Amino acid sequence: MSENTLKENGGSGKTLPRAMVIEMMLESFERLPDTDQKLFTYGPMYLGGNGAFAGMIANSLYRRALNVTQGRVTSTIPMAVLPFLTTLALYNATICKPLLSGDLNCPTCVLIRGALVGAVGAGVYPILLALPVNVGLATRYNTAPMPEKGNVLRFWVDLSRPILRKMRAVLVLQAFFGTYLSSKHFETYTKLVGIALGPGGEELKD
Repeated sequence: MSENTLKENGGSGKTLPRAMVIEMMLESFERLPDTDQKLFTYGPMYLGGNGAFAGMIANSLYRRALNVTQGRVTSTIPMAVLPFLTTLALYNATICKPLLSGDLNCPTCVLIRGALVGAVGAGVYPILLALPVNVGLATRYNTAPMPEKGNVLRFWVDLSRPILRKMRAVLVLQAFFGTYLSSKHFETYTKLVGIALGPGGEELKD
């Protein structure tokens, strides 16, 4: 239901202005069942929580690989907070807001976006974030031998390869959960369309 396809009832073929589309969707959202409203509102937070958990796992694996025992709290907090906020912002920007504004009505696109946000935002990003954080700690406290300038990239790749293998299941789960959550959100979107354009716009019941 994009601005180019949403039309007034009665078959006039007149396209509704974007502002009116958003207003209709928001008004319809208030008439959804409580379970649908809560899932749409708080669902991305669960995906963000998964990202925070992945960040803490990646942080722990890198700390072990580099023999880092210092700065446990100072490294764990950002590794939980940043993936949570990043995943939440990505999901809302790429799925929730486009659905509520009527700019995204392709179910396949929604599922692909959900899978990518889950895999990248809640999976790959925490791993990439944990690498420089813990390499910096290892360099500061001399807990592991650091490479010479010409071998830094290879050192990072060799260090990350076994960690990525251990995190493979986490990446798959994040992608699966992102896909599932986006599918539920698209179901909510179809209910919103039914309320906004249905006869009488009757409120849905649980």
